[in-house]
Amino acid sequence: MALAGSFRISTNSATKAKALAHARVGAWAIRKRSYICNLVLKFKNIITMLNIVLFGPPGAGKGTQSEKIIERYQLIHISTGDLFRKHLSEGTELGKMAQKFMDEGNLVPDEVVIGMVDDKITSTQGAKGFIFDGFPRTVKQAEALDQLLDDKGESINCMLMLEVPDEELVKRIMNRGKTSGRADDQDENKIQNRLKVYKDETLPVAAFYDKQGKLQKINGVGEITSIFTSLTEKIDAMA
Repeated sequence: MALAGSFRISTNSATKAKALAHARVGAWAIRKRSYICNLVLKFKNIITMLNIVLFGPPGAGKGTQSEKIIERYQLIHISTGDLFRKHLSEGTELGKMAQKFMDEGNLVPDEVVIGMVDDKITSTQGAKGFIFDGFPRTVKQAEALDQLLDDKGESINCMLMLEVPDEELVKRIMNRGKTSGRADDQDENKIQNRLKVYKDETLPVAAFYDKQGKLQKINGVGEITSIFTSLTEKIDAMA
């Protein structure tokens, strides 16, 4: 009986050891695949992609101009709003993590947001580049994005910043509110608060890229086509 009991213990121990070994092998395989993918990306990106941050306050016209830039340069659009909707609707692990924080009334951590951005970049093969619209919103996110791209042998080429006076922004957003249906597009006090949040929390991101010599400022007032021409002149000057 003692021998039988010893045998069962030994068998259980062996089974656990085998399972642990399999888990370690699996984790090692995942790390290896990630390492190889990053190496491949680095070699493929010897001809550097065009990676742009389109920046500006609410109402600056980022959405309109990003569509035109994407069409002109065949870039992949990365918007955190789009990424959130995708991961939440598909019930991915990142989506579940984001949902948990949102349900608790908390902001989704940068790590989760960056994970979504990483997933988008990694899953997009043969891209000529990316345009980041409304992201990064904080210096911490900008630092994380720089690190993420550096791991893939890439970097941000430039930040295109649309400059528009506050009075014009308020007027644009109020007009947009007539059709958008958004309550915060129809209340001037809420619009002013959004502009204050932008200046306090998001505007420092421009200084972050300015220190790297990557900030390009564009007058965001005028005809859509003339603003687009100014943007393309900045982009083409980097080629």
